[in-house]
Amino acid sequence: MKHLIPTLTRGALTAALAVGFAMTALAADLKVGLSTSLSGPNSSIGIPYAKGMQAALAYRGELNGVKIQLVVLDDGSDPTAAGRNARKLVEEEKVDVLMGTSGAPSAVAIAQVGRDSKTPMIALTPISWDPIENPWAVTVAQPTQLMVDAVVERMKRNGVKTVGYIGFSDVWGDLVYDALMKAAPAAGIKVLSNERYARADSSVTGQVLKIVAMRPDAVMTGGAGTPGALPYLALAERGFKGGVYGQHGLINPDFVRVAGASAQGSLMPTGPVIVAEQLPDSAPTKKIALEFRAVYQKVNNAPTTDAFSAYSFDAWLVFLDAAARAMPKAAPGTPEFRVALRDAILSSKEIVGTHGVYNFKPGALYGVDERARVIVKLDNGQWKLAP
Repeated sequence: MKHLIPTLTRGALTAALAVGFAMTALAADLKVGLSTSLSGPNSSIGIPYAKGMQAALAYRGELNGVKIQLVVLDDGSDPTAAGRNARKLVEEEKVDVLMGTSGAPSAVAIAQVGRDSKTPMIALTPISWDPIENPWAVTVAQPTQLMVDAVVERMKRNGVKTVGYIGFSDVWGDLVYDALMKAAPAAGIKVLSNERYARADSSVTGQVLKIVAMRPDAVMTGGAGTPGALPYLALAERGFKGGVYGQHGLINPDFVRVAGASAQGSLMPTGPVIVAEQLPDSAPTKKIALEFRAVYQKVNNAPTTDAFSAYSFDAWLVFLDAAARAMPKAAPGTPEFRVALRDAILSSKEIVGTHGVYNFKPGALYGVDERARVIVKLDNGQWKLAP
């Protein structure tokens, strides 16, 4: 073939090289960057996120013939490390999309990097910021208000008139408390307390003593993962007989294990995936939820018993749909693709996931509606769909 090269004009050779480079760019892998808590107090949430993402990769590891790479980093449950991971994923790994993490403060740190680097982010946890100021991030988690509204509706149905609150002393505790304060008055329920504790605390006895002394009809907790069990243990130790209500941050096997009998009968909201087998066949999420259960079992050699791994799977589904619409506009690995991917995510329509059906639009963080929540009851260590 050497004898043909001299016959090529400089322009033709340049054009040929340009075509070659274009083909290489088009063949570039899609790259997903996940920062999650594989260690630290949030690891009981972060490890399921990672396992759910591996199941998602096994479910569909390529898109239109293009391979999808997954890069996972441990943030150690530290928001500063989460932000550092996000910068590494963007600057060194050149990911097309960021995902993460276990804990609202850490998710916010990643979202800030996404905004500054113009890299789309799909958060796996409820978050709070101005989507106009940061149009690069959405979350597949249910908005806290949507879930707490369901809890308050159940409290009203159960005749609760007064409720004590205890939650984390961070963004997550604030989100749950603010949602409770917004929903409770309209239901005729008075919130008596706003007790807080740190995720790393080993006891909440003092806070619970204050709540019990107020004699509320029920207690609402605003914790998550393993540390979320502390109020349940303390309330049981003090002989509290009222109802105890949680939220979707507690749908976790480590919470069930640590809380034990103290959480028996507790009511909380969750995505329908956690009771997929108990849903009617008409439920829109049932089919994909059961498919997720099957691939998770195959990849991890164990059943999924938490809600968090399914958030990863849903984020993957949203990404796949958006990437398919963005790829005709730009090549993966380029700034142009990241813009196209962001725009595609923000125009997602009726993406059926395990937790809900997703519809995103500019100016909105969340993409689910009432189809993304059910109330479950903890019965002898098992989640049961509440009547």
